[in-house]
Amino acid sequence: MSVLASEVDPSPTIGLVGGPVFDLVRARALSEGGRAYIEHARENRSLSFRDLDQAVCRWASRLHACGVDVGSTVGLVIKDPIDFAVAFLGTMASGRWAAPLDPSMPAHGTGGLVAALARVGADVVFADDSVPDGVDVDWVDIASATWRAHTGVNTARAPAGERGDSGGAVLASSGTTGAPKVIPLHQEQLLHTARSVVGHHRLTRDDRGFNSLPLFHINAEVVGLLSTLVAGATLVLDDRFHRTRFWELMRERQITWINAVPAIISRLADPGVDEPIPPHIRFIRSASAPLPVATSARFEANTGIPVLETYGMTEAASQITANPLGGPRKPGSVGLPVGVDLRIVADDTAAADGCMRQVEGDKVGHVEIRGPSVIVAYEGNHHADRVDADGWLRTGDLGHFDRDGYLYLDARIDDVINRGGEKVFPREIEEMVLVDPAVAAVAIVAAPDPELGQVPVAFVVLHGVDGVTEKAVAEDALARIRDRLAAALVKSKRPTSFSVVHALPAGATGKVQRRTLRESDLAVIARLDCR
Repeated sequence: MSVLASEVDPSPTIGLVGGPVFDLVRARALSEGGRAYIEHARENRSLSFRDLDQAVCRWASRLHACGVDVGSTVGLVIKDPIDFAVAFLGTMASGRWAAPLDPSMPAHGTGGLVAALARVGADVVFADDSVPDGVDVDWVDIASATWRAHTGVNTARAPAGERGDSGGAVLASSGTTGAPKVIPLHQEQLLHTARSVVGHHRLTRDDRGFNSLPLFHINAEVVGLLSTLVAGATLVLDDRFHRTRFWELMRERQITWINAVPAIISRLADPGVDEPIPPHIRFIRSASAPLPVATSARFEANTGIPVLETYGMTEAASQITANPLGGPRKPGSVGLPVGVDLRIVADDTAAADGCMRQVEGDKVGHVEIRGPSVIVAYEGNHHADRVDADGWLRTGDLGHFDRDGYLYLDARIDDVINRGGEKVFPREIEEMVLVDPAVAAVAIVAAPDPELGQVPVAFVVLHGVDGVTEKAVAEDALARIRDRLAAALVKSKRPTSFSVVHALPAGATGKVQRRTLRESDLAVIARLDCR
C-alpha cells in the first residue's frame, strides 16, 4: 500500500484554502458517499468519493507539513494511477499548482526531467520513485515516505506570484522547436471544460468510464478525472493500453464509455471471433490526433459502438469541439464547438479596420478560439503573437466549416507542404492511402526538393509486414497504392516516394511526430520512388 493510502493525518484540514476543486470534491463526498469514484483496472483497489475527500485533505496537510506554501508549484512524477489522481486533485484543492510530468522521461536532455522541472518552475516534486541524479529540486518519495531536500539554490523556481495562489495545473511543451510554451490553467478553466464534456457526452452518475491514456496529459486529467468527478460517475484507470483481454475487461468492469486516441481505436477495430463486444458501451471518444475516416468506419462496423471524434488542446483545458452523441456524427469532422467561441480567419493580414477577416463558406483558414477555458497569454509572455487584443488564440491549425457548422481540420500550419507555391494538405492524401486494407498507418511529410522547394513523401506501416522477408509483399502493396493515388489525385498531391517502415514515431497519446519523420533516418523495409 502506498503512503497516500496508508498515512493518517491527525489534522486533515491543515493546509486547505478551499476553492472550486475542493468544493466539488466535498460536494461529491456528501452526495455520493461510498460509491466508487476511481478503480484500478487490474488490481482490487478503488477510491470512493468519501475516500477521495479524506485523501485530498490528507494531501493538503502533507503539503503544509512539508513547507509547501499556497501558490507553490508541485511537480508530480507518479506512475500509479490512483495515487496520481489523489495528488493531482489534492494539490489543486489546496491552492497549489499541480505540474504533472511523464514518469518515463529520462533525467537529462532537452526532453528530460531536469529541463521539464525548470520549465514548469517546480518548487518541490512528489514521486513514487527515488530521485534521479542531477535533479536540483526538493524531492519527496511517496512510496517510501522519504524526503531529499535540495541544499543549493533552487534554479527551477518560477517568478514569485506570477501564477497567483488560486491553484490549478501547469503544463509545458518541450521547447524543442523554439521557446517552450508554459500553460497555467486555473481551476475554473479546467472545470469549465469538464462540465462541457459532461453535458455534451451526456455523462451521468450511472456511467463507468475507462481511461488508459497517460494521466500527465491534459486529456486524461480533464476528460477523465475531472469530468467523472463533475458527473458523480466512476472511472476505471489503467496504467497503459493493453490490447490483450481488452473487451473482456470492458465487460467485467461494466464500462459504458471509453476515452481513447486514434491509435487505440485502430488496434480495437478488428475484434476476434472470440471477442464479443459488450452491449452496454455507449460510445468511444477519440482525441489528441486526427482520426482517419477509414479507421472510424471499420471500428463502428465491427463493434457497433459509436465513435465521437473530438478536438482539443492544452491551451483550452482540453476539449474544443466534439461530435454530438445524439445528433449527426460526421466522419472526418471533429464536430461542433463546445463551451468555446471558434472562428476561421483568412490567411492574410488584418483588414483596414484592424479586424481579422473571417472566411466564408467552406474555405480553409486559421482556426482561432476564445472562451472561459482558453488562456489569454502564455507564461513569460512567450508567443504573444498567438493571442490578439480581443482574446482570440490562434491554435496553429487550419480548418473549415461545413454548412451545418461542423469543423474539419485540414492540417497543422507546420505540416502544410509548399510544393512550388501550391499548398498540399497531408491528411487528404493519408485518408486515400488508408483506404487500402493492407495499410495500418501512414504519414505524409515534406521532403526538400531543389526545384519545387518541398514535395510530399509517404511513410507507411503495413499489417503483418515488419521485416525484410516481407519485402516483396510490401512492394506489391506500394505499387497498388501508387496506382490508386495516380488515378485520384492531381500530380502535385501525389507522393514522390513511398517507404514502408516498422512503425511511425509517436508521442504518449499516439500523435505522430512528423518532425521526427522528416529528420530521422528510419529503417526502411521497402521503398518505391515515383519521380
